[in-house]
Amino acid sequence: MQPRENLTEALTLDGTTALVAFFTAGYPDQTSFLEVLREVGEAADAVEIGVPFTDPMADGVTVQRASHAALRNGVSLTWIFEQLASRDFNLPAPVLLMSYLNPLFAFGFERLAERSLETGVSGFIVPDLPYEESIPLKNALNEKGIALVQLVTPATPPKRLEKLCTVSEGFVYAVTRLGITGGSEGLPEETAAYLQKIKQASHLPVCAGFGVREKSQVQLIGSHADGVIVGSALVEALEADRSPRKFLTALRP
Repeated sequence: MQPRENLTEALTLDGTTALVAFFTAGYPDQTSFLEVLREVGEAADAVEIGVPFTDPMADGVTVQRASHAALRNGVSLTWIFEQLASRDFNLPAPVLLMSYLNPLFAFGFERLAERSLETGVSGFIVPDLPYEESIPLKNALNEKGIALVQLVTPATPPKRLEKLCTVSEGFVYAVTRLGITGGSEGLPEETAAYLQKIKQASHLPVCAGFGVREKSQVQLIGSHADGVIVGSALVEALEADRSPRKFLTALRP
């Protein structure tokens, strides 16, 4: 099975909501990276490793803070691959790298694909790369069976949303900045309708990020999407020296 197919399968869970967990590589410190990876990989269905970048324009304050601190600590894409290559344990969850384009371009797309296959990376999420400009990277990753996940937002026009759902690999990343109104009230009507449109257009699992911090939110979002993406809350748990395994396990319905 190719890495991108393994990613899709991991997020296709009968009757349960998949959990995708994000943390920034090398934060809060470099020495704990592999242990954090192990715990997150045991508790989540897929792991997003953030590649630190100087201008993380799509991220909130928490992830920006983590990214800048990791860069000061010397974390780079090369370092991440070296760490992944050195691990002496298997992960039950597939690994993705979430990166802005510059580090990937500087690394070289062909080399990136080769190194990803060697170190067990199943896919990439690149928030500042429009699909129309993604073909060189997409082609390099396709050679190794590695996914390039597409992002959609509530502002994505219907025709473009359908296109992005068609070309995405692994899963479709549903971005939304609308808040959760509470477990008893359900999602805002426009958010639920937005997710339904994505699910109708996609042959892949749809995973949505909503600033999830509680089990009730996972249950709520799971009624409209296949998976829930947890990012800033996990980074804050790591800052507080909380166990990532316990934090993520507590979010499971």
